[in-house]
Amino acid sequence: MTPKKESYYVVSNPLPSREGALTVLFAGESQTKPVHRLGPKVYDYYLIHYVISGKGVFSSQGEDYELGAGESFVIKPEQLISYVSDEHDPWHYCWIAFTGEQASELIASTGVNPLQPIIHTTRNRHIPVLFRHIQQALRARKSNAQLRSIGYLYQLLGEYCEVLSASGAAGFVAEAESDRVVQQAIHYLSTQYAEPITIEMMAESLGYNRAYLSRIFKRHTKMTPVTFLLKLRVDKARQLLRERLELTIEQIASSVGFYDPLYFSKQFRRLYGVSPSEYRNQIKSL
Repeated sequence: MTPKKESYYVVSNPLPSREGALTVLFAGESQTKPVHRLGPKVYDYYLIHYVISGKGVFSSQGEDYELGAGESFVIKPEQLISYVSDEHDPWHYCWIAFTGEQASELIASTGVNPLQPIIHTTRNRHIPVLFRHIQQALRARKSNAQLRSIGYLYQLLGEYCEVLSASGAAGFVAEAESDRVVQQAIHYLSTQYAEPITIEMMAESLGYNRAYLSRIFKRHTKMTPVTFLLKLRVDKARQLLRERLELTIEQIASSVGFYDPLYFSKQFRRLYGVSPSEYRNQIKSL
């Protein structure tokens, strides 16, 4: 089999407004390389991926979902997820990111929930077309980009609702108690990571035993709360290294909760293979 050529394309909303009822932030498409992995990580917006071809695995709430062409997976804000492409047939997928006051309600209305993040859409030909329409609306960079992209997003969610209703998957599924606890912990860490917090402080704040909280957190996320917090801080620092060039390495370390710059550099190198300064120099040279 001839190896598929890796590609990546993304287009952002030229006039984003994160404070509206519904805002499309960006859309994209990628032919991934074999074993291309994202995460474990959390986002602060909604993401929907549609698999055009190839295969991969989406992991959420301690469950692994093997997905192929014609299937979609939905990522909610502050939901710890990861996904990786197949070694022999890496997936080619497209995606859309959106946020807003109505986003949660609209997603819930389709029948998608944390225990049912997968939508089997193999026979629906409208869905990939709507993803392309959203990309085209943003790429045109006209003043109506926001309205057109939102219109297509409503149509897309309508298609998903129809698919889930037909399959009987739209019924309400109550979240398990342990899942609710883990979501509380992820929310706490995702909002307090810049502060000098500890897992003991989090457990006390949420009202749970530390050992119990750590045990179910690892069962659901496949990592300890300490590891999750460390990776979250390093990932936030990586973002600041790209976007805030006026800040020093020490200032960035402090901004994400590292108060020892040497320890920060060590952990950054451990996760990304280069030091923070080397990473920043790479970004500047692009």
